[in-house]
Amino acid sequence: MGCGKSTVGAALAEEIGWRFLDLDDEIERGEGVTISEIFESRGEQEFRRLESLALERCVRSVQSGHPWVVSLGGGAFLSEENFQLVANNGVSIWLDCPLPAIERRLAQANHRPLARDPQRLRELFHRRRPSYARAEHRIEIASDDAAAAVTQILALSLL
Repeated sequence: MGCGKSTVGAALAEEIGWRFLDLDDEIERGEGVTISEIFESRGEQEFRRLESLALERCVRSVQSGHPWVVSLGGGAFLSEENFQLVANNGVSIWLDCPLPAIERRLAQANHRPLARDPQRLRELFHRRRPSYARAEHRIEIASDDAAAAVTQILALSLL
């Protein structure tokens, strides 16, 4: 959350000529409500279920020959099922952004239910890192320059 997944993902997709999908945006389109509204009215568990279903649909599209750059929500990779879907059908890249940068980016983000409480955000950051470290590749995010992150990803020679 706040590491630049959507911005970097969209820039990468444009650079390589693939389609881009922000999984949170896909869920909002499908449900007709915001992520915040899903959290508030149905709870995080229901949101995670919807997230897994959206990822499964995306993977089916990839399997049918339609490549995507996908921005997963901050908690999607915590699910073993989601992790396996990604590991078996794509390449995972962790955008490792320092906590102070994330806090700065999310300071005014009222639409992110898990970031509203600064202490909870710090706890999530530290608790989620081991799951993110399971990604095949790690890109250190040292600035707000999405093009620099894309350059690092392209240097991995994954495509």
